[in-house]
Amino acid sequence: MSADGGAELDFWSFVDLAGRRLSEEFGFRHRLATRLLLTLNRASAIVTYDLESTVHRPRGHSWSAFRLLFVTWLAGPLEPGRAATLAGMSRAAVSNLSKTLVADGMLVRTPGERDGRSVILSLTERGQDAMLEIFAGQNERERQWADVLTETEQRMLIMLLDKLMAGRGSFDVRERS
Repeated sequence: MSADGGAELDFWSFVDLAGRRLSEEFGFRHRLATRLLLTLNRASAIVTYDLESTVHRPRGHSWSAFRLLFVTWLAGPLEPGRAATLAGMSRAAVSNLSKTLVADGMLVRTPGERDGRSVILSLTERGQDAMLEIFAGQNERERQWADVLTETEQRMLIMLLDKLMAGRGSFDVRERS
């Protein structure tokens, strides 16, 4: 039984229950905003888990490893801090992950020109070849997800998400930079 005496809760019936209880019992007024963010977070988590479990883990990598390889592949040789910004990761995560990817022969670390401590991350030839194969699998899975929507709906969703992200400047948002 669920908290409201009905059938067993799944995530979506929980979202309904949460919205109702937060609004009616606790007086929180922004019920639609709560539903929007719960849905956005859940959708992101499901898609990320699906991509990691169907594309990346079978190839011996994590979602985080893919993100670092992806930005290095497309943006070219990068300092770890810049790679962290583009991949939406912390510098510490990039540092730790790059050690593993160097050991796997996917990345190489070369001394940077800025000072004696700076380094540049680049894909090896093996990394370049792997990214072509990995992204082929990723892109096919992306297509499967996107095909649920029409092309117009896909463009509308992108437009709405862009608008949501552009609006973050109107209040104090904390994000990795």
